[in-house]
Amino acid sequence: MADLVISEDFFNEDKKPVGKTSHGDGENFHWIWPVNTGENGAAFSDENVKAAYADKGEEQVPLGVHGTTVAVDWDSCVAAGSCMSVCPVQTFQWYRTEQDIAAADVVDKTFEGTGLTEQDERLDYTDKSMPIREHDCTVCMACQEACPTGAILIEQANAEWHEKAAGTYVKMEGGGNPHAHD
Repeated sequence: MADLVISEDFFNEDKKPVGKTSHGDGENFHWIWPVNTGENGAAFSDENVKAAYADKGEEQVPLGVHGTTVAVDWDSCVAAGSCMSVCPVQTFQWYRTEQDIAAADVVDKTFEGTGLTEQDERLDYTDKSMPIREHDCTVCMACQEACPTGAILIEQANAEWHEKAAGTYVKMEGGGNPHAHD
């Protein structure tokens, strides 16, 4: 397993999402958080990725972290597809196989979830692993362990930050010790 590149506080009270990507079901979405590794990410030094951007005539720019409980640092994603080959519930899809647009343009877009989900089905090395079905993740951690660049962080407790950003967070207050007797 590669060392994780996503800091545990890629979100916090001071950081707000820069946008979101919605699932076509009209209910689910994942946040896009500000740049984590930026130009220090593995994608900026990977020769396959750099060549693919040049072939497309697209500028390679920092893209941030996509997802919260299933967080993928798109600046470190080199389109290896290892996450897709091990995910038992197809949490990920190659975003370009559904909408062939620049990665910087997925902010606030809706995806139907019809992109390809197999390791070698990427359009090219500019493609990124999108956690389109973050809501289906079983927290098995297989993708995090398989990612060769450490670009994935799975943390179910981050759901609180997803909900806070969405304005749906409700703090559950305890009523004391449920086993206490009068």
